[in-house]
Amino acid sequence: MNEHLAGKIPVSVFIVAQNEEQHIARVLTSCQEFDEVIVVDSGSTDSTKQIAESLGAKVVHNDWPGYAKQKQYAMSLCKHDWVLNLDADEELTPEFIQATQNFIQQSEFVALKCRRNDWFIGKFFPTSIRLPTNTRLFKKDRVQYYLDNLVHEGPEIKGKIKHTSTAFKHYGYADIETLNKKYEYYSTLKAREKFNKGKKPSRLKLLLVAPLEFIRVYLIYRYCFAGLRGFIFAKLSAHYAFLKESKLYSYHRSHSHSEQKDSYKVDKHD
Repeated sequence: MNEHLAGKIPVSVFIVAQNEEQHIARVLTSCQEFDEVIVVDSGSTDSTKQIAESLGAKVVHNDWPGYAKQKQYAMSLCKHDWVLNLDADEELTPEFIQATQNFIQQSEFVALKCRRNDWFIGKFFPTSIRLPTNTRLFKKDRVQYYLDNLVHEGPEIKGKIKHTSTAFKHYGYADIETLNKKYEYYSTLKAREKFNKGKKPSRLKLLLVAPLEFIRVYLIYRYCFAGLRGFIFAKLSAHYAFLKESKLYSYHRSHSHSEQKDSYKVDKHD
C-alpha cells in the first residue's frame, strides 16, 4: 500500500504562521486533498494551533528566525518530494488543485510558478489585469530559500520552471489599513536587508521610484482595468516603493552620522 492515503495527492503543504486564527481554517480546508499539511507556528497566543490540529494539520513549534529560515525549516519537515508553500491568508481553488495534480505527474519541470489574486476592498481583482506570480510548488531537493532575505523570501530554483495562468486566492491585502500596515513593516525589513548587503541609496531613484512604480502597476500591469480599486492599489504600491528607498537613505544617513560622532570622540580623546 502507498505511504500516502488513498485518493490523497502525494504533496506536502507547508505553512508558517503566528496568530492567524482569522485565516487558518480557510487555507487548511482548501488543502484537504493533499496527503500532508504542516503548520510551523512561532508562538501563537490565539487559537491558531487548536484550529490547525482540528483540521488535520501537523503543528510544530519553532521560534521565529526570520521568513526565509522559517520556511526552509518547515520544508525540511516535509516527507514528500513535491512540496507546496502557502501563507495562512491564502486559499486554493479546485482549478489550482487540479493543476497541481497534473503538474507533478510530469518530469520535465521542477517547479510551478502560479498567479496570485488579491482580495482588495470587497472583491478579487479581474483576471484582465496582470496578476502577480509566485513560485510555490516545487521539488524540495531542487530548492533553497535566500536565507539573507528578511522579507519577500523567494526560493532559488535549480531546474526548469513552468508557468501557469491558474491562480490561488490571497486575503492578506483586504483593505487599505491592512495593506498600509504590511507595507510599512515590509519596507523596514527590505530597507534593512539592502543596508546589510551594502547597497547605497540613489537620489535619482528616490525621486523617480514612486511615479515609475505607479506607471508599472497601473498601466503596464493593467490595474487601470480594476477601476478605482486598481488606482488606489497602484498608488499604495508606489508609496511602498518610495518607503523602501527613503528608509534605505535614512539608514545610511544615520550610520554616517554615527561614524562621524565616533570619529569625533576618538580625535578628542587623542
